[in-house]
Amino acid sequence: MDNWRERISVNPEICHGKACVRGTRIMISVVLDNLAAGVDRAEILASYPSLQPADLDAALGYAAELAREGMMRLPIEIGT
Repeated sequence: MDNWRERISVNPEICHGKACVRGTRIMISVVLDNLAAGVDRAEILASYPSLQPADLDAALGYAAELAREGMMRLPIEIGT
């Protein structure tokens, strides 16, 4: 999703400046945690009625961008 920036915002006065679905207090990390846990998209949308299906896609786009741009220390695999 190329337009994830249109659906995600950061405001220092909302959720301690964590990335949220624009116009809500639903943190992107909560959406991603649910998706990573295998929670069905329909269940996530039912749990958070203000979310749209495109917001779930935007959260994944945001995560993909972080994975491309950021780095996290992981164990190095040798000889696998």
